[in-house]
Amino acid sequence: MTDKISAERRSENMRRIRSKDMKPEMTVRRIVHGMGYRYRLHRKDLPGKPDLVFSSRRKVIFVHGCFWHQHGDPACLDGRLPKSNTGYWNAKLQRNMERDAKNQRKLASLGWETLLVWECECRDKTALLRKLKAFLEND
Repeated sequence: MTDKISAERRSENMRRIRSKDMKPEMTVRRIVHGMGYRYRLHRKDLPGKPDLVFSSRRKVIFVHGCFWHQHGDPACLDGRLPKSNTGYWNAKLQRNMERDAKNQRKLASLGWETLLVWECECRDKTALLRKLKAFLEND
């Protein structure tokens, strides 16, 4: 199946996608800050550059986009594989998932606890607050 939009338009769309300060990440940051926690952002010295780092607690939070990190929940429609250019996308998204797993293993071996927050989980702020609270308050 060929792409539905031109190569130039696809390139422009991809160029606009950022890796930091996206809406789901900002939602998590606001909730955590409102809970009174302070954190560092995207520490380059940790595997995977976690989105939020709580150094004194040895905890990190990754906020994953459902498409880019392939959310496996069947209820999440954003985690579906594209139908066009499947050779490229399947390989790319598989590499992303392998890199994520490797980074989580490295963090665990260094003594860090990890929480994954999926983009689709940011829609229900009450449930997200409970999830974040359980993670951060559990020592």
